[in-house]
Amino acid sequence: MKCHPAERVAEYRAKGCWTEETVDGLLRAQIARRPHAPAIVDPPNKKDLLGLSPFRLTWAELDERVDRLAAVLGAYGVRQGDVVAVQLPNSVEIVEASLAIIRLGAIVTPFPVQYREYELIQLGRLAKVTAFVTATRIGDRANAEAVRALRAEIPTLRTVLAVGPGAPEGVVALDEVLERPYNAAALRAYLDGLAVDPNDCVTICWTSGTEDTPKGVPRCSYDWLAICWACVDAPRLTENDVLLNPFPMANMAGIAGMFLPWLRVGCVLAQHHPFDLPTFLAQVAEERVTYTVAPPALLSMLLAREDILGRADISSLRLIGSGSMPLSPAMVAGWQERHGIGIINFFGSNEGVALLSDPVNIPDPAERARYFPRYGAEGIRWASRIADWMSVRLVDPTSGEEIAEPGRPGELAIKGPTLFAGYLAGTGAAEPFDADGYLRTGDVFEIAGDRAQYLRYVDRAKDLIIRGGMNIAPAEVEGLLSGHPRIAECAVVGYPDEVLGERCCLFAVPTPEASLGLDEVVAYLREQRIAPYKLPERLEIVDALPRNPLGKVVKHELRDRLAPGGSPSRS
Repeated sequence: MKCHPAERVAEYRAKGCWTEETVDGLLRAQIARRPHAPAIVDPPNKKDLLGLSPFRLTWAELDERVDRLAAVLGAYGVRQGDVVAVQLPNSVEIVEASLAIIRLGAIVTPFPVQYREYELIQLGRLAKVTAFVTATRIGDRANAEAVRALRAEIPTLRTVLAVGPGAPEGVVALDEVLERPYNAAALRAYLDGLAVDPNDCVTICWTSGTEDTPKGVPRCSYDWLAICWACVDAPRLTENDVLLNPFPMANMAGIAGMFLPWLRVGCVLAQHHPFDLPTFLAQVAEERVTYTVAPPALLSMLLAREDILGRADISSLRLIGSGSMPLSPAMVAGWQERHGIGIINFFGSNEGVALLSDPVNIPDPAERARYFPRYGAEGIRWASRIADWMSVRLVDPTSGEEIAEPGRPGELAIKGPTLFAGYLAGTGAAEPFDADGYLRTGDVFEIAGDRAQYLRYVDRAKDLIIRGGMNIAPAEVEGLLSGHPRIAECAVVGYPDEVLGERCCLFAVPTPEASLGLDEVVAYLREQRIAPYKLPERLEIVDALPRNPLGKVVKHELRDRLAPGGSPSRS
């Protein structure tokens, strides 16, 4: 499955943005260069998470395990172009699985561990998943058994493989199989005959917008390795760094922000899952972490809790990446002035949008919190190489006119080699690119700065809720609740949370004379087997939803009610 048209490949190859490098090629380069150097570290709580003991691997050890797993997958029929689902927490195993699948020329579609039957069936069908790699249990959930039961509902799914003890009947017990001798010659013969193109699809990630159905985002080595440079250049990563990855390897933050930069520079990757602050801070100290990422709300909370930071050893940290919502200037300044740690402000998406403000390009912390570089601004040079590759413009959402003056909001449109080629067929997603090839992001910015050199984020044009780095599409939850017998109408919005960023609140208008409680709503949604992170955590009962003259629910009014001092509802 090729991603980009030939003319785009020729254009970006000529500019040097895209090369012959592939994801598997990056791995092989590090193995050849530093075979005995440490490569990857498991989360210390892995026993509780998967029932397996944590361990560490060198690059050579990782390569051998990737080959073994590739051979097993090949023996069960995985071939070039097949789509293999992976549902695992951040661990050595998710890295091994992703690399083994890509080595075979197959396509990884990573599912967040929070996904349940509802999402797995829906997306497994769309992606035509042929094999599924998971764990016998993830926390308290018997995941392999749950996935095995889906084979009747995903027609293409042939094989389920699981790490961990106690694999159920009909599931390949990977821990046992990987201990047996494997046919290295057969694997070598297959790989020698494999024609690898950097334009081959290597992943299909999933992004939730305001539509009911998540959209598949196919990506290849060309665009993945281009956007990877943004997350290498901003923190100035080298082989001497230690990365701590708390973001799931199912989307842009985990893959482009951590996994691919690790492969690019050959440093150490320490995995973390699920997010637990004491474990996280202990890993920073024990692994001597130099760079990590964290939600803005968590960084603000830690600054306010000197009792926590005072007991933690964060002396190894150089930089922390953050984003997904506007950063507080006081927070960015506080980390820099009180702890000597620079905050990098990221704005990105699975589709390949990459704006970033780092201490080199924007030294002033207050400006770095508020602004992003405006690529292409006249007379301005930025340190990151993607600044020379990308073109941005703001477009008036009503007239379609390009905006050139500061202070006038417009939709961000972006073009360049970091972007994907288009959504997976079958998801019903609208064409995301304009006639000139610019991606219409749906996010509103305005030009700022004394030389018009910045972009300032204004608002999220979509109603997406971002809870702990996971996207919640309100329309999806609203659609599922439309069949509830005691709900006449409803709307889902996000409300602030100091650790997770946002949580999910349901505003509901009950049917006449009906009572409604949060427990009842959650139980109803659980019956439909949706991911737990999508469940509302707050219920507000209202007599009617606010609507504009066209009948559209005015969600900012609902969000205003949840803010301190807002108008209370019946709850």
